[in-house]
Amino acid sequence: MCTTCGCGAGEVKIDGNDPHHEHEHVHADGTRHSHGHGHEGEQSHDHGHEGEHSHDHGHRYAPVHSHAAAHSHAPGVSQKRMVQIEQDILAKNNAYAAQNRERLAARGIFTLNLVSSPGSGKTTLLCKTIEMLKGKSSVAVIEGDQQTSQDAERIRATGAPAIQINTGKGCHLDAHMVGHAMEKLSLPEDSLLMVENVGNLVCPAAFDLGEAHKVVILSVTEGEDKPIKYPDMFRAATLMLLNKCDLLPYLSFKVDAAIEFARRVNPGIEVIQLSATTGQGMDEWLNWIEVGARDTVTRKLATVDALQRRVAEPEAKLGAR
Repeated sequence: MCTTCGCGAGEVKIDGNDPHHEHEHVHADGTRHSHGHGHEGEQSHDHGHEGEHSHDHGHRYAPVHSHAAAHSHAPGVSQKRMVQIEQDILAKNNAYAAQNRERLAARGIFTLNLVSSPGSGKTTLLCKTIEMLKGKSSVAVIEGDQQTSQDAERIRATGAPAIQINTGKGCHLDAHMVGHAMEKLSLPEDSLLMVENVGNLVCPAAFDLGEAHKVVILSVTEGEDKPIKYPDMFRAATLMLLNKCDLLPYLSFKVDAAIEFARRVNPGIEVIQLSATTGQGMDEWLNWIEVGARDTVTRKLATVDALQRRVAEPEAKLGAR
């Protein structure tokens, strides 16, 4: 996990598509600052103190956790202490994830966390998905990469709004980063939010972002034994997308073995074989999304109805008196 990979030692940058947007920088010690751009060369800094940072929109955030301590292998740091640091980091992350999930559920926003190793075709799949959903569903994307905004720019070219999170040396997104990125997106109710995580099959498995499901993408250009090499990720996922299936005639990839390995670590995992390039299997993938989105809206409406009835009952009793 993160205690051995060394991630989190750099800055995190959350960047929108507005020429007057703010950059937020989160340093390894947890301190942060933001500055705006696009005002004729002027640059303003607003430094938070005492562990909090104030934003123009009125929200205040506690500092993002730092993995720096967790990655220290200095003499004298006991294994017990390392485990405690891991537990503290995940507990803080899970609290942020719960907040994200509550906000998303209240608005009927179906959220997917797309995870894979680098080069699996996540961004191409996302672009194809957005194009096929045009006129059917409103889609927004949070894009995670260590550096550059190239993938976010590819998403924006489809017409969908996208926020880029650059994690620096960090190997995964966390719930606080995603929650802050959500503030910068205008997410309509009953819409679809897709989070493209940093390419990595290890750490993202442990970090809940507040999503409805993790969707793991395995390309047929990778080994079919990936699910048993990285079992935590495939165990955490609801769905495995077996991508680039148009290349199967040219490869020795064993589809049945890949599915068997995935179900060995996660008997309930669903599997869809597809190709974002040719469109094979895309209808099945879109149907899976449609069912999940419909269930999310149904749960939202049921919650609203229950709250309304809870409020109406005391009023009815008072009226009867």
